[in-house]
Amino acid sequence: MEGRGKLSLESVCGGLPEELCVQISSEQQIVKIRVEKRKFGKEVTVIEGLDSNIYNLKEVASRLKSKLAVGGTVKDNHIELQGNQKTRVKQILVEELGIPPDNIITIESE
Repeated sequence: MEGRGKLSLESVCGGLPEELCVQISSEQQIVKIRVEKRKFGKEVTVIEGLDSNIYNLKEVASRLKSKLAVGGTVKDNHIELQGNQKTRVKQILVEELGIPPDNIITIESE
């Protein structure tokens, strides 16, 4: 959360402490979790809406991958994880990143 992200936080929050600013920003984000079907019937969980100025998406993806014991990547400001991990990802986002459960939307595929 240094460098480019720190400048952005200061411009948004003015003189507030960084920890408070991160908490306020995370409470205002809307995170979308959806599962896509890929080639050969493989499922991929896609997490969108995490602000890359507040969260280091590579670190978040690394933490999720190790907690869930799956592979994954960061592409175009979203995180992709192998398999259907919707419920477990939501639980980790709430418990570890402090995102309110009301701000996490799970999109059901048809």
